[in-house]
Amino acid sequence: MVAASGLAPPRAAAVCPRTRCFPRTSFLRFAPPVAPPPPQLRCCSSTVDDGVVSAETSKPRLPRVVGMGSKLVGCGSAVPTLSVSNDDLSKIVETSDDWIAARTGIRNRRVLSGDETLRGLSVQAAQRALEMAQVKPEDVDLVLLCTSTPDDLFGGAAQVSTEVGCRKAVGFDITAACSGFIIGLITATRYIKGGGLQNVLVIGADALSKFVDWTDRGTCILFGDAAGAVLVQACSADEDGLLGFCIQSDGNGQKHLNARTLNDDSILSKTNGVPGFPPRKATYSCIEMNGKEVFRFAVRCVPQSIEKALEEAGLPASSIDWLLLHQANQRIIDAAASRLDIPSDKVISNLANYGNTSAASIPLALDEAVRSGKVKTGHIIAMSGFGAGLTWGSAIVKWG
Repeated sequence: MVAASGLAPPRAAAVCPRTRCFPRTSFLRFAPPVAPPPPQLRCCSSTVDDGVVSAETSKPRLPRVVGMGSKLVGCGSAVPTLSVSNDDLSKIVETSDDWIAARTGIRNRRVLSGDETLRGLSVQAAQRALEMAQVKPEDVDLVLLCTSTPDDLFGGAAQVSTEVGCRKAVGFDITAACSGFIIGLITATRYIKGGGLQNVLVIGADALSKFVDWTDRGTCILFGDAAGAVLVQACSADEDGLLGFCIQSDGNGQKHLNARTLNDDSILSKTNGVPGFPPRKATYSCIEMNGKEVFRFAVRCVPQSIEKALEEAGLPASSIDWLLLHQANQRIIDAAASRLDIPSDKVISNLANYGNTSAASIPLALDEAVRSGKVKTGHIIAMSGFGAGLTWGSAIVKWG
């Protein structure tokens, strides 16, 4: 039967034959109700066998303790094998190595190729973080995948969690573009403090190369692909490694940096009597950016954000051992360091080698700094991410 609007009414929900998602009910007016099946315990299940969720026999977890502090105990990263230099780009668009380096500080970037996937990079980064932290995958409680470019539109954290072997963890995605890792890191500490979790994997990963217009020299020179991860672990409150933080957003700035959805006008469909229905197929546009406005926003808001986080931590800028900003543009990094009066030898930057890797940039640079011996246990790091949304945020953390 078709309603007057021209749309057929929705069908009644069908019974899921394998998992009994809904109790069987009859839709005849005078049919007696059918008793639902006995309840099955599902909340503690974590294995899937042939599509059916089954309870797992394992040692019970320790009781949750809220109000705990958190510390960063491991990090890891992964990058694609293909390196694209400024000279390579000069063969595609009108540009040069000198022009790009002078304006951005970038000389090379990594781009996914062949069978490489963002999920694969995320898994590698997570495994390396767990190895450094000496934590088993089955001891991870939560996996946060901070990305705006997942392999699957519905998210990738669950797949990454499964491939890493975090069989007891729940995983979900956080989408906040270049601010994603900072927001994910703060989210992890709140789950530990308020939810009593013990180990949280925070992965920042993006493949912006898939959304770049490689004929636009204003944007194609900037972006690269990568993944980075940290293991955040519960500790006593007096050992808390998150000393202060500040996160903010302003949707008015979205017009300056975005990758909007577009409707495909070539898709023809029957409207079933309703104009504009079904909706046209949607695709994503390439990254669009007003470079001057984004630069102006970053050099103003990033130092302010770090100052607010320092104020919450009760620390002066002079207490910072390392300044680690989202790797977007060397001029932004230099301007923020100058505003905070932080010398250049305390600034972590790998922008020249990887370009802007969005949510991956901070954990990627952190991993290199830790493994090279720059960052040591007890060092205080001022981190700040900023980007599309517009979103931005800072965290003052103690490593280890």
